[in-house]
Amino acid sequence: MSLALVTVLAACGKQSSQSTGSGKYASSQVLNLSYPSSLDSIDISNMSGYGSTGNIFESLYRLGKNGSITPGLAKSTKVSKDGKTYTFTIRNAKWSDGSKITAQDFVYSWKRTVTPATKSQYAYLFSGVKNADEIVAGKKSPDTLGVKAKGQHTFIVTLDKPITYFKKLMTYPLFGPISEKAVKKWGSKYATKAQYMLYSGPFKLTGWTGTNNKWQFVKNDQYWDKKAVHLQKINYTVNESTTTTLNLFQEKKLDLTQLSSEQVKNLKSNADYTTYPYSITAFLIYNFQDSNATIKKALNNKNIRQAISLSINRKTLVKDPKNGKDFADESTVKNSTSYNKALAQKLWKQGLKETGIKKLSVTMLASNEESNKAITQYLKSALEKNLDGLTVNLSTIPDKVASSRAQSGNFDLYLSHWGADFTDPISHLQIMTNNSGYNYGKYNSSTYNALVKKAQNQDANKASARWQDMINAEKTIMQDQGITPLYQTNYSYLQNPKVKGIIHNTAGTQWNYKYAYIAK
Repeated sequence: MSLALVTVLAACGKQSSQSTGSGKYASSQVLNLSYPSSLDSIDISNMSGYGSTGNIFESLYRLGKNGSITPGLAKSTKVSKDGKTYTFTIRNAKWSDGSKITAQDFVYSWKRTVTPATKSQYAYLFSGVKNADEIVAGKKSPDTLGVKAKGQHTFIVTLDKPITYFKKLMTYPLFGPISEKAVKKWGSKYATKAQYMLYSGPFKLTGWTGTNNKWQFVKNDQYWDKKAVHLQKINYTVNESTTTTLNLFQEKKLDLTQLSSEQVKNLKSNADYTTYPYSITAFLIYNFQDSNATIKKALNNKNIRQAISLSINRKTLVKDPKNGKDFADESTVKNSTSYNKALAQKLWKQGLKETGIKKLSVTMLASNEESNKAITQYLKSALEKNLDGLTVNLSTIPDKVASSRAQSGNFDLYLSHWGADFTDPISHLQIMTNNSGYNYGKYNSSTYNALVKKAQNQDANKASARWQDMINAEKTIMQDQGITPLYQTNYSYLQNPKVKGIIHNTAGTQWNYKYAYIAK
């Protein structure tokens, strides 16, 4: 079983066209969905994720079927011969209030996101745009960012270096426009409620007050491609329990429900059963800067980290996984993620001897999502059983609180996960570099940092060399056990058979409902 940090590249394909005839459509075009938690933000500059927000915010391109790049707000694009200048022609498009979307809206948005005061968790994705790294680090003014508007319809981006996956990045709502007029008009109210926002996507948000557990995506009649949009409304309700959502699905109150592993056992032969893979890797993060001196000493010992990884039987933890090949196969490191109790115990004893520690008690931080309960219980049991003298205390708390603690370094071990922002291994690899805002455990390997930097800079336009850099980087972090990967996801659902045209991608904006419809 392959358990590398990175998943394979998704194949690209053409967007399937949708029939505009009315014969196959039900009279009511309403989709009912569940959401695992309340929305944390609708400000594209500082969201914590973009899985569904591509439905209300549009970028230069849109991620289509099978990861294909399909038209968005850019009507056309020209790329310079050296691959460092992109000239986007912005189509005649409007915000949800009927005002024009202009090239200046993109300039304002990008500068706003990389401004340190905005505290964007995703500002690192601008790396490669001229001066972006220096701006994010507070060393240069946001005004020096390599973007400019030429008239209302020409948006020009200058890069420090060619970026092979740049067009894929441009499908992300993060790179979409923001209306400066709207930000100034609403001031501190901006993005705090659904009505304090302008929308550029196929739908607009209504009914969200900032903290409530129900809201709707309603068809945006100002959307440039509204003729392709069939759904009139998507109703969302927050439900943390898959038992609740399954009951709602069976009562025909939901059109899609994600299943727990226990539910899959009973329902995988159901006619409505379907799977949606996604390039999310779950892993344990070690706090290399732990506030407890003894724990810090232990977690900085390579043998101890390797012992923890080798004590986990991933075939027991996750049954019937469907992982990637290619990159994962090429970057596999022997004795890094395969279950090996004898070797784990040997390395554990060696690590304790090297650190002078006889017993170790650590706390594992995790969100209290239903799916995490069995995982944390298994990890506690396996580690305590296989590693003599180790006690694992569990701290399972609401996701937002867990994430906040992790960001502030208030943990020993953290059960975390990462979903690829785009279909390229660098999307996973770059989060563990020393300057990444997502490197909560402060892993810092000069070899690893240099290899990722080389892949992103001097080898950026050399496909085979870049690939080898990423392979070597992956091998480095696995040999170090800088983090311990656990499994890759393959989500199981029950879906109303009348719901057609949902586009689900393995990376980036996960759910695309632009072409979805309810059949007769």
